This record gives sequence, structure tokens and C-alpha cells, in this order.
Amino acid sequence: MPKPDYDGPILEIDKLSISFFTRLREIPAVMDFSIAVQPGEAVGLVGESGCGKSTVALGVMRDLGKNGEIVGGSIKFKGRDMGEMNKDELRRIRGNEIAMIYQEPMASLNPAMKIGRQLMEVPMIHQGASEAQALERALQVVTDVKLPDPKRILNSYPHQLSGGQQQRIVIAMALMSEPSLLILDEPTTALDVTVEAAVVELVKDLGKKYGTSMLFISHNLGLVLETCDRICVMYSGEAVERGSIEDVFDEMQHPYTQALFRSIPLPGADKNAHPLKAIPGNFPLPHERPRGCNFGPRCDYFEAGRCDAGGIVMSPVPGNDRHATRCLKFQEIDWQAPPDLMESKEKGEIGEVILKIDKLKKYYEVAANALFGGGAHKVVKANEELSFEARESETLAIVGESGCGKSTFAKVLMGLETATEGQILLDGRNIEQIPIQARDRKTVGEVQMVFQNPFDTLNPSMTVGRQIIRALEIFGIGDSEAGRKARMLELLDLVKLPRAFADRMPRQLSGGQKQRVGIARAFAGDARIVVADEPVSALDVSVQAAVTDLLMEIQREQKTTLLFISHDLSIVRYLSDRVMVMYLGHVVELGTTDQVFSPPYHPYTEALLSAVPIADTSVQKTHIVLEGDIPSAMNPPPGCPFQTRCRWKDQVPNRLCDREVPKVRELSEGHQVKCHLSDEKLAEMEPVIKIAAE
Repeated sequence: MPKPDYDGPILEIDKLSISFFTRLREIPAVMDFSIAVQPGEAVGLVGESGCGKSTVALGVMRDLGKNGEIVGGSIKFKGRDMGEMNKDELRRIRGNEIAMIYQEPMASLNPAMKIGRQLMEVPMIHQGASEAQALERALQVVTDVKLPDPKRILNSYPHQLSGGQQQRIVIAMALMSEPSLLILDEPTTALDVTVEAAVVELVKDLGKKYGTSMLFISHNLGLVLETCDRICVMYSGEAVERGSIEDVFDEMQHPYTQALFRSIPLPGADKNAHPLKAIPGNFPLPHERPRGCNFGPRCDYFEAGRCDAGGIVMSPVPGNDRHATRCLKFQEIDWQAPPDLMESKEKGEIGEVILKIDKLKKYYEVAANALFGGGAHKVVKANEELSFEARESETLAIVGESGCGKSTFAKVLMGLETATEGQILLDGRNIEQIPIQARDRKTVGEVQMVFQNPFDTLNPSMTVGRQIIRALEIFGIGDSEAGRKARMLELLDLVKLPRAFADRMPRQLSGGQKQRVGIARAFAGDARIVVADEPVSALDVSVQAAVTDLLMEIQREQKTTLLFISHDLSIVRYLSDRVMVMYLGHVVELGTTDQVFSPPYHPYTEALLSAVPIADTSVQKTHIVLEGDIPSAMNPPPGCPFQTRCRWKDQVPNRLCDREVPKVRELSEGHQVKCHLSDEKLAEMEPVIKIAAE
């Protein structure tokens, strides 16, 4: 129930400044930041990593650590200045009236304590509830967050739940005391897109049910569009634009907001005809901010002598509801002008088949009692009969949730695992049974990988240039040290990094720059096939555009075959030529991008498309939320692997989905699905994503 005890803003931040103090200097993390959250309102806080979003949240919670300090402004909660509260008052409010949900659910759960006990602690500590009352409340909240079999869940330990279930428990824990304000810090980043859709739906419903106000921190503009009433865009420690979702999305008034939208693959973007426009330059470090406007050096509308003259304040935008921007020229810019068209690219000529996968299977044998290795053995069927081809210069996207077998297939292709059955043919040579240590240099160099997390793949104690030269030595490229050094500098040019970066250490690079080094290293051995495993999911949207564009450009030049593993269907739609959708080890749909993104779809593809948040107010989506998680590969359901979550199952007669794995059938040339639905039923499918007519 909404709490009627206060009718002003629940949270009011006014001209807040937060600094961190090191031995060398004061580092201002947040400057002159103001925002208000009204009762029952959800406000989205968006911006790139390092812009100060999480610092604002930690400032509200008064959790800035030893060297963080609020150096200016005020934070009021229900009209009271939190800076004037003593420790006991703050402790009473935190966790009771203000709750926070963090990005990584396991960081908030005690691994040695059952879920029920952890939930019951909240009302027992904060509200003095009895054990029976706390148990009743825990059961109620676990039911609210739509977890199956609440009694079993309360009796489980955190490790016995999936990531999506753990995050729901953390949300349940935050709601136990019915807080007035809920702060969510990237609560769905670690989750699959289908689970994310369900969690977002849940947060919206619970916000309405409990009348909770929300501060939703995210770098995903589509997610903010779907969950929030208002939005605040941050850049380098400052709020640069604030307003309602409609005002900011449809009538943006700050160059940074505009640049962010131009770097996101919305429906209609095309890697050849309408390439994305990456934001030029790099995000400024806190102690190297430019004079005047922080965004100035990267702004298309920058005017020397004016934009860099002095501090810039937020100005109200006339005619709009509580809409403000930190830009001197916002009334002079033609916001409706079409963007400077990025140069159209020639579509790479798709060549011969390089890679052929035929009925590939990968099974693992695990002990039923994994802890002590005793008892019978169980088989985990990670990949079931994968068959497909990949051609020269082609981008084939492999899509699916965690646990569907995407990365297992990548490991078998790379030689980190060997196949159980079936074949992998690289230029007609069988490589499925050759582990990486037994592969010749040429094969290792030809099949390379770009990993999801660029931080884990670089040696922290070796310069960037040395790491690339090391790869060249391994692949036997270059006949002298000087030759290899010259090739290393060419590779830096290829990934658009300054040659001076050869002498830098990885810690001196940003995430996007590290990922470029990873790409340079992958291409050191004249790679013909590059497996890109979620290569941009750890990067900011503005950096994503630059890195995907780079991969495409290298592909055009080198005629590389790119296997792009991802769960982000917006990026897949933008850059892939063909798409393969996987579910629980099976390929459930395969076709060209146009075929897979327009009906008829496999029911799972339909649900995946519906789950993708799109940052465009003109897009209407059919709403499909998948119940439950992917079943375990150790204990798959009988019949069709998707039948436990399929909304079309009752359209198939004789309970066929429960009994038989569907056969692969071709709907049109090159478009195949693995589904029992009749052609007539498939033809009835409506498009999931519709763009409203202007």
C-alpha cells in the first residue's frame, strides 16, 4: 500500500558534490547534481561507466567509504536533510525506508544461510516482528516476486538458485520492509534478456503495488524507457539533461543525449546503409576534465571561447514539464536536422563455405554426487546435433540465453574441448577431435577468439605492444624482431589505436581500448574465423558502436568470417547476415537476419524479440514474458526442449511437444525451424516489434 505519511518529494538532491580524496589530490566525482523523486515515481539515471551514477546512490545511502566525502549540496529524504541525521537515525532509515538493490545478487546474499532466514531477518531487525510474522511476510514477498514453490525456495541456499532467481530474492529482501524509496543499481546487467524482461515487469508491478518511489540506475536507455516516468542523463559527474521520458526521448536538448541515441542500434540501423555514429574521443578522467562544458571536446556543436569560457548551469527548457539542460546553445541548435549521414559502406561479398559443422554433439559426463565423486554418472548434453555452415566475409550471430550451449560450441571450435560426435570441417579438414595443443600454428592462427571481458585477457605486467608481438611470435609471423614490431604497429593502426599505445600498460587503457587490443591480438595470426563471445556487452553504448564498427571494417578488409555470440538482439539485427537461435543445446531456428526477425518465428525467437528493450518511443512490442528459467542440461524435459515455457504448446495436437523432439524443417529457402507447429499456425504469427507510423 502507498504510504500517505509524506506528500512532498520522497528524495530531493540539491546541488550535490561528492569528492574522493587520495594522497595526491581531491578527485571530484559528482558536481552540482540535482534531482527530485516524487511519491510513486520512477526516475532513471543513465550515463556511461564512470559518470558518477553509482556514486550518487552511495551518497544517498551514506556509504562512500573512508576517502569519499560530500563536499557540497544536500540530500533530503521526505523533507529531512540526511546530513543532519545521526548514525542511529541513518541506520533506522537504511534498509527500512530506503532499500538498495545491487548489480551482483550474490554480493547481497549470505552463502551460508538459507534464503528464508535471510528474508526473515529484515522485519525482525527493522520492525521488531515475531518469527511467525516474519515467516508469513517472507512467504508473501517470495510469492510476489513470482518464484515457483515459495516454501522450497525459502528452504534453499543461494547457490541452489539461478541468477534470475537470486536477483528476485534480493528484490524480495529489499521489499520486505515496504521501503518508500528503492534504489536499483544496474539490477539486470548480469541477467539474460528474457529473465531481465521478467524482472523489469516485476519491479514495475511491485512499485505500483507498494507505492514505492524508485531511482533506477542503468546504462540501457531501452530499459529506462520501459520502467521509468522521468530520466536524468549524466556525463562526467554532472547531470546534463533532466525531464520526462517523452520530452527527453522525443525532444532531446543536449548534444550528449543526442550522441548517445545515435550510437544505439535502433530498428532501421544497418551496418552498410545506415552505420551507427560512435561518439568521437574519450570520456575525460575526473582530474583531467576540460574547462567549461565537460562534453565540449567531443561535441559537434562546440564553439571555442563560449562553451569553454566558464561553468555551465542547468537551464529550463521552455514549454516542457520540469525539463532542463546543461547546454548554452540548446535554443540555437536545430534538433530536428537529420544526422550527418555516416559514409555508406560497400557490403562485403560473401564467399565460399569456410566452416562446416555437421551433426556436432558435445556431452559431458559428471558424477551424480559431484562433491564426493561417488554414485552413478549423469550426462550433460551441452550441444545436440548442431549443423550449419559459415562463409567467407559472413557474420553469423549465435543467440540464446545462458546455458543454451553457445560457449560450449565455441570451446569445441577453438580446440579447448573435443567433440563427442559429428564433424567440424575447416576448409574441408576435420578439426573436431584435435585439441588446441595438437593443432598446427596455421590452424590456431586461423581460428581466433575475442572474449567478453577485455580485462581478463591481457597480461597486466606486459606492455600492449609486447602482448601483440608475443602473439606474432607464437604464430611464427615475421622473420625478425624489427619485422614483428612493424607488423604490431600495423595491427594497432588496424584497430584504430595510436601507435604510442604500444608502450602503455593495460591499466592505462579504458575498457574499449583494451577490447581493441584483444581484437588486434586475435588478428595477429591472419585469422580467417573470429569467434566474438559477447565482445561488447562489457562496454558502454558509445564504445559499443565504435568496436562493432571496427569489427565490421576489419571484416571487409580481411574477408574474415565472424561468429558473433550475443544475447543482445539489437546488435545482432544491426550487424549479422545470418542468425542461429539456440535453446538448451539445440538449434531451434536458423536463417538470414530478415527471415529470423520477421514472422513466422520459432516460439522461442518470438519471446526473445519481445524481451529486448528498445530505446524508441515509436516502437510498439507484443508483450511476452517467459515463465521460469532454462531447464538444466543435466535433466532436460522430454520432447521439445522449449515445451516447459512455450505459449503455443496447446496449439499442437496429441501432446506431441511433450513426447517428441521436433524435426528440423525448412520454412523457406535457407530458413529452418525445429518446431511441431503446423505451417498454418506459424503463418498466423504477428510481428512482435512494430514501428508506429509517423
